Amino acid sequence: MELIDSIILGIIQGLTEFLPVSSSGHLELGKAILGDDSIPEERLLFTVILHFATALSTLVIFRKDIFEILKGALTFQWNDDLQFVAKIALSMLPAVFLGLFFESELEALFSGNITLVGCMLIATALLLFLADKATNTDKKVSFSNAFVIGISQAIAMLPGISRSGATISTSVLLGNDKRKAARFSFLMVVPLIFGKIAKDILSGDLTFNTAHTISLTAGFISAFFAGLLACTWMIKLVQKSKLKYFSIYCLIVGTIAIIASFIK
Repeated sequence: MELIDSIILGIIQGLTEFLPVSSSGHLELGKAILGDDSIPEERLLFTVILHFATALSTLVIFRKDIFEILKGALTFQWNDDLQFVAKIALSMLPAVFLGLFFESELEALFSGNITLVGCMLIATALLLFLADKATNTDKKVSFSNAFVIGISQAIAMLPGISRSGATISTSVLLGNDKRKAARFSFLMVVPLIFGKIAKDILSGDLTFNTAHTISLTAGFISAFFAGLLACTWMIKLVQKSKLKYFSIYCLIVGTIAIIASFIK
């Protein structure tokens, strides 16, 4: 993979991991446009590197929150912090189930199927439009909410469905406070990302070629800093009910993708 391609894809991953426009969908579109011809093992390593970068940017943005949550949870009293950790664990179950039992079927969808990506982007646009109309409250995420949000996160494993868009929208439509919805959405994915990275490393499927060190490093750096920017920006946008602009964007890109897939 060329250096400039790594930087571009890193920026795409960093921005779209947090902005509600589907990181997986945009990476598929980006690879199609750039003509990515890397072998599967190289693509897997690059994807792992980019996801690690965005997970790290989440930890940096929410470092104070995470420290306070862990400090409270480690008292092992059934307080708000330990309950929050339990809700995060509960929200992970649907995605873990799909990842363990349907991994090969999911991976088969990431094969340049631009029509699927386009349709899922349009579905994301509809979800964002509905969430933007929701009235803000001061309600926090409940246990039942956490599981439902987890289901939406599992569905968002499809290329073109925005994970942040699906989880934040679901949370908001369930009547939760918009800032709390965004915070829960960004924190709930971190254990999943690190779990997936550990699984890929232990599986032995990752291969590293020193010739790709520079491009991998460039992708990591660009994804990390783009993630810092997008995460901070997204929290403010959710609070200000600006999701409709991303809804319009997803509708346009999704439509173009579908048209392009037929022309091709």
